[in-house]
Amino acid sequence: MKQSGLGDHLYISGQDVSGDIGAVNKVGGGPAVIDVTPINAYAMARIGGLRDGGIDYSAYWNPTNGPGQPKSSHEVLSPLPTSDVVMTYVRGATLGGPVAALVAKQLNYDGTRDDSGAMNFAGATQGNGYGLEWCIGLTAGKRVDATAGNGTSVDLATGPTAFGLQAYLHVFALTGTSVTVKLQDSPDNSVWTDVVGGGFTAATGITAQRIQTARDQTVQRYLRAVSSGTFTSATFAVAVNRNDTETEF
Repeated sequence: MKQSGLGDHLYISGQDVSGDIGAVNKVGGGPAVIDVTPINAYAMARIGGLRDGGIDYSAYWNPTNGPGQPKSSHEVLSPLPTSDVVMTYVRGATLGGPVAALVAKQLNYDGTRDDSGAMNFAGATQGNGYGLEWCIGLTAGKRVDATAGNGTSVDLATGPTAFGLQAYLHVFALTGTSVTVKLQDSPDNSVWTDVVGGGFTAATGITAQRIQTARDQTVQRYLRAVSSGTFTSATFAVAVNRNDTETEF
């Protein structure tokens, strides 16, 4: 089924810049291809090399804050930090929907002004350490919890698997002392257990994190995101990539 790209989100290190993004121009990655053709072969042989990835975008000039946003998109993007950023592209913002996530370096923030006076910016990122990961959303875009709570579960359709998982968290806003988000899994969508290594560090404000479990960690068919802590409002998003095969970083 073909779909448009309307209703998508783009998060950068705990900031929702979606309202100022005109297009996501690239979501790509994967292993580099290494030619290893032996002399007894009659065609090219290739193996996978280093993983990489990038998420590139076009942004509108906006020096003012959006509704509920502590910073404008220009304040988020223009500093060009040398430290890593966490990029998350949310396709459609639905529970269990596709999400592309990346720990990356922000390469640029290049402005152009056309004859009509429109001011736009182009930004590119390059993966650092892990490469692009296609995940599923354990929240439907952003989730707002007024108290500690269990999220709606997502059925991964098969399971269990024995190769661990990686997960991403963005905390956009917090009223209170802290919020802790963790993952739980279940074989039957009834009995739930904490995923070993599936807990994020407690957040005391705007932040973004990536975690990974042991490579031989068993992960069941159903997953959900659970919040706890001392808060009256916590706005966050979670995405997870369960490995179907042995994966190394």
